[in-house]
Amino acid sequence: MTSEAGPITVYGATGYTGRLVAAELASRDVPFVVAGRNREKLEALSGTFDPGVAPEIRAVSNSDGAALRELFSESAAVITCAGPFSLHGEPVLAAAVEAGTPYLDTTGEQNFIRLAFDTYGPKAAQAGSVVIPAMGFDYVPGDMLASLTAATLGEGEQVDKVRLGYHAPFQPSQGTMRSGIEMIKGGDVEWRERALRPASQAVARPDFSFGGKLGARLGRQKMMHYPSGEHITVPKHLSPRSVETGLTVASFAPNPASQAIMPAFTKGLALAMRTPLRQLMSKAISAMPEGADAESRSAENFVIACEVTSARESARGTLTGTDVYGLTAALIVEGAVRAARGEARGTGALAPATAFDPADFLSGFDRFKLEWEIDPAR
Repeated sequence: MTSEAGPITVYGATGYTGRLVAAELASRDVPFVVAGRNREKLEALSGTFDPGVAPEIRAVSNSDGAALRELFSESAAVITCAGPFSLHGEPVLAAAVEAGTPYLDTTGEQNFIRLAFDTYGPKAAQAGSVVIPAMGFDYVPGDMLASLTAATLGEGEQVDKVRLGYHAPFQPSQGTMRSGIEMIKGGDVEWRERALRPASQAVARPDFSFGGKLGARLGRQKMMHYPSGEHITVPKHLSPRSVETGLTVASFAPNPASQAIMPAFTKGLALAMRTPLRQLMSKAISAMPEGADAESRSAENFVIACEVTSARESARGTLTGTDVYGLTAALIVEGAVRAARGEARGTGALAPATAFDPADFLSGFDRFKLEWEIDPAR
């Protein structure tokens, strides 16, 4: 499928998400390389595949820029799952851009998404290549749903506000929890008055009403602070005055009693992550399960809802699906295959909804029960 331009390289392939990405590539008969720092783990991973689809192994440290550039120059595209990205991601991003190879990642971290756009986007554009950060569940569905919803506004209507509500009760992987430590420390931003500005650190956010056939079961939900990437990606293609995002309290606390204490608990945890307790938390995460098994993941259903308003109209969209991590692997592999074929719409750093046509891109994930509905502007 991409053999003429070379294989797709997966960096950080031995982690929880990386293994799912490798399995997805193998299932699609896409030639690929598994790369990372630990050769022994890479060999063990390669040994899990049938000989006919077993990937090439490349043990490369993320501190060896020359070796990374050499590897990526032989690749049709680069997928990296090696997080937390704010700690480990920049050398891989830099090497892919320097090699002129399409780059995609699974980051959910705002500061890394900003780095990709602000620092490496212009360099990729100059090289005629693409950088597409946040190409998994974080934040393809939300970014593309916003685009699909806004498209129903009347001709000439200027988007004023985009509001996204997430309901995502799932078991996080160790990697997600480690990235969460970086995200919860504060310092995140929000799109307000047509610019990125320091985000309010208030935990409680305005209630969100989920509706339509896909979201009606949730109804009105209590929401909490969620420093999502759509604050950065959505303005790249919709130019709204403001973007608001929130996560249902019920995503973490399904019963009313625990919901009542979530704001205070989350605020305390954020403060603790700025102290030496952060190191203790990191050690505790290492003792937890690496991630959910396939059966558990398939039972975890998410709902993302979007409200788009202009001065005269409003529209709503809802997107649902299951298996956040399996979907992440499928999304980023689809994006990488398309980018390797030269099908990304533009060069430089691109939001998911800019890189690919949302309706077309989201049409191929029935196995994750992915579906969406748009209530047209009124």
